[in-house]
Amino acid sequence: MLQVENISKSYLDVNALRGVSFELNKGEILGLIGPDGAGKTTLLRIIVTLLKPNSGSIFLNDSNIIQNRTLARTQMGYMPERFSLYQDLTIQENLIFFGELFGLEPEAIHNNMEKLYAFSNLKPFYNRKAGALSGGMKQKLALSCMLMHEPKVLILDEPSTGVDPVSRHEFWKLLHLLATEGTAILVSTPYLEEAQECDRVALINNGQFMALGKPDELTQQLEAELFEITSPTITSLYEEFIAADYRNNIELFGYALHYSDLEKIGLKQIQQNIKKMKSPIESIKKISPSLEDVFLHYLKGTHE
Repeated sequence: MLQVENISKSYLDVNALRGVSFELNKGEILGLIGPDGAGKTTLLRIIVTLLKPNSGSIFLNDSNIIQNRTLARTQMGYMPERFSLYQDLTIQENLIFFGELFGLEPEAIHNNMEKLYAFSNLKPFYNRKAGALSGGMKQKLALSCMLMHEPKVLILDEPSTGVDPVSRHEFWKLLHLLATEGTAILVSTPYLEEAQECDRVALINNGQFMALGKPDELTQQLEAELFEITSPTITSLYEEFIAADYRNNIELFGYALHYSDLEKIGLKQIQQNIKKMKSPIESIKKISPSLEDVFLHYLKGTHE
């Protein structure tokens, strides 16, 4: 439904996006995952025509939306990172306002509002002002307002940031329901664990995609074996690895280290190398890579 081709964007001497291309299919949830400053928000704002790219094209059902902003705004729904609804309006007043904003007739506004109440479970609170809602309820209201004109494509910018785990789980359930009904969803997030909620994920950093694919496929792309190492002095052990020039092999994960056997020397040789270090070792075992391991691997530029 959405085709992004070679999008680039610069601010003075800063390259915010560098030739980004991808497709978003009907009924698909595509996760855009990367750290702050990676280019996620810039890309989403370009897609919804709030920003103009320096180069590239974007097609919605084969129509160039860079040249047709009206089409983009009638066929897509955009949920920015910050809650941007009217705080002094009630839930119902916000929904009516967005229905009128998109030119819906009163009957259509009423029908759509009732559907969204059932969808979001917000009807018992219809008369509560938006400013008095919890984070999770604000999230549901923002999504409902975005759905008033029944868009075919949803663009969401870090919708779960700052929301409690229960509300985040409920929100993702709503997104999956929309996807099963055929809605195409592009959602950015800084949380790698949310990648498992997506059909495909794009890992982005410094304005370009490092990898794009299904979460399980991306973790299988790492050719080097991965080992988890634990130690009662894990920070000291990490510093010893760095000092021994194993910077590309090692990552600190909480109370453990993840060692990537890039040189393919095997477990026994790794254990021999560790014995030369001063820090004690509790255990070392082979593990399956997570998406976080994949992301850090690409960040270090070790992918061939």
